[in-house]
Amino acid sequence: MIKKLDNLIIRSFIGPFIVTFFVSLFVLVMQFFWLYMDELIGKGLGIWMILQLLFYMSATMVPLALPLGILLASIMTFGSMGENFELVAIKSAGISLLRFLRPLLFCIIGIGAFAFFFNNNIIPVANLKALSLLYDLRNSKPTLNIRAGQFNRDIEGYSIRVGEKDEDGHTIRNVIVYDHTSGYGNDNVVLAKEGDMIPAPNKQFLIFRLKDGWRYSEGTSSRNNSHNYQQVRMYFRKWDKVFDLSSFKLSRTNEDLFKGAYQMMNVRQLNDGIDSLRREERDIYKNVANYLKPYLSYGLHISSDSLIAEKLDVIKSTGKTYDSTFLELVPDSLRSSVIQAAANNIRNSKGLLDITASDKQIKKENYLKYNIEWHRKFTLSFACVLLFLIGAPLGAIIRKGGLGMPMVIAIAFFIVFHIMSITGEKLAKTAAVEPWLGMWMATGMLLPIAFFLINASRKDSQIFTKEWYTRRWSKMRKVFSKK
Repeated sequence: MIKKLDNLIIRSFIGPFIVTFFVSLFVLVMQFFWLYMDELIGKGLGIWMILQLLFYMSATMVPLALPLGILLASIMTFGSMGENFELVAIKSAGISLLRFLRPLLFCIIGIGAFAFFFNNNIIPVANLKALSLLYDLRNSKPTLNIRAGQFNRDIEGYSIRVGEKDEDGHTIRNVIVYDHTSGYGNDNVVLAKEGDMIPAPNKQFLIFRLKDGWRYSEGTSSRNNSHNYQQVRMYFRKWDKVFDLSSFKLSRTNEDLFKGAYQMMNVRQLNDGIDSLRREERDIYKNVANYLKPYLSYGLHISSDSLIAEKLDVIKSTGKTYDSTFLELVPDSLRSSVIQAAANNIRNSKGLLDITASDKQIKKENYLKYNIEWHRKFTLSFACVLLFLIGAPLGAIIRKGGLGMPMVIAIAFFIVFHIMSITGEKLAKTAAVEPWLGMWMATGMLLPIAFFLINASRKDSQIFTKEWYTRRWSKMRKVFSKK
């Protein structure tokens, strides 16, 4: 009987979970698409390229969609069971809340383990594919769009104006082409009354088949060591001007250039990166002395047979002392050069220290990012279990199924969780808190709420029912009316 009940609860959960997971994933992907729509529209991207980008971005959104889907499905499942009095029947049979939560809890732990595997092995590859493709798409040129009555400078080295453009899309009239490829300004101009725009079959070239026009070109000729400016004018009845469109073709960047980013690493690679950054940070302090040694030789160990040691011994033997500055012991003829040399040494030392401080700051930021990404691998997996522990008792309390009240409450809890996660991550990135504290802050703050809801559900609390608040308000009114 208990096994049949376990199967009933699992089957009741699987259906809503699959639906809510894909709905959540779709919403998150569309949110990404709307974010970058302005940068992608108008670049002539094919359907396959768009689908490829959406597929990779869908994979990167899975860690966010899983907790939201689990939270929403658990509220819907137990809310529907409470609405249909199935929970009452189960409790009347002597089965406690924790007992009939157990099979689903094991399933959610399994989903959390899958989420960790996915986050550790699939997400780095998906990030590499998605971010490299997005980088290439954002930096690609928009498609060539020559409009009537406007100058178009999309083709490098040319400025094109078409006076009129017929409805067929390729017949053009009153054409002006300024050729700047020589680097000397508008020294080559083409005018034509009409023509046709003919794209090459491979889309690599655009041909302007111009008719009844003139070509003007300016240049210099050297004759008898004198430079004469010449203008050449040539009439043509029919002439083809070919434009190279290779710059408009999407070129893919080598993905190896992105592999060093922390988003493209698994736990093992992040551990290696963290250890390397720790060693480099220790080496920075050791190298400071080596950097400053040529400029601070007086303060370091001085060889007994060096010239500096000999001069210092001479000064000590004479018993000379100075009141305010060491320059009193320097002859007037050398004082200016000594000051200049000291200033140069101080300036060089400051430059080296600034470079070292900047290098240390960069390494510190990378160290924080690596630690944050390392903890992210685990926090998102634990979030699946945590949001189930919130959603299941919450659904048992509100006793409402469907997509109405459960969706509102689930989205509210997820927004709170997401805001706290982002806040903790930003605090960790600015070194305001330790990376582990910032990344686990959201789960740590919601865990007591989960225990409170489980306890309230075990006691059949009615804190989410209208009657509970109505009774409390009536009691408060009676108290105030008596006073």
